[in-house]
Amino acid sequence: MNDFYKLLVLQFIAHFLSDYIFQTPKCSKEKIENGFKTPYLYKHIAVTFLFSAVLSFQFTFLIFSIIISAIHLIIDGLKKNILRLKKLSKYAFFIDQILHFIIIYISINIFVKFFEINFITDIPKLKYLLYIFGYILIFKPANILIREIFKFYKIKLTETQKDNNELPNAGKLIGNIERILTFTLIILGQYAAIGFIMTAKSVLRFKEAQTQKAEYVLIGTMLSFGIAIMIGIIIQLIIKFI
Repeated sequence: MNDFYKLLVLQFIAHFLSDYIFQTPKCSKEKIENGFKTPYLYKHIAVTFLFSAVLSFQFTFLIFSIIISAIHLIIDGLKKNILRLKKLSKYAFFIDQILHFIIIYISINIFVKFFEINFITDIPKLKYLLYIFGYILIFKPANILIREIFKFYKIKLTETQKDNNELPNAGKLIGNIERILTFTLIILGQYAAIGFIMTAKSVLRFKEAQTQKAEYVLIGTMLSFGIAIMIGIIIQLIIKFI
């Protein structure tokens, strides 16, 4: 059973590497706008297959990597149509990811019914795979999740509320750093130290006329810390009970 969970986590890692870390904004945009008509979709599926096959660490999983990639192709290709539906468009991101998770889980369950899990190399302990998975989640996937939550609640700054003196991508970098520190402290059991990071972030000050921007930053900060804390706690609980 331990090997089953290892394979499951490895396939989730493969999914997030291909769908987030190694997918460019242009590729994502092209898929949304053109669906099956864009070559970017098929390049993305090739990367999806490659990560799934390699991170399975067994030759017998190859056919299931093909199946996962083929269904991934269909889901991503149809996402354009989902976005056209007003009632479903704002849920498109969440529907898309849930479907991918379900397909991966079902595929592995079918795989273990017909084949024995036999890794061709030594795989790290499940605990360490989960830590690796956690660190992957708190980078680009967390940034995109925060962006999608802002879109879901229609939270955005107008051009007049933006500061032209801000460093490009500084917010993303700060968010990544605070999530890395928060997740690491949770792994180490140093929960009290998380308060110091939040205090350091609170040194940001805005003029009275920048109230909306302050609220925007505060929401982003709370989401950033919240995601890192939740990922850390969930992974610790999984390690404890598996």
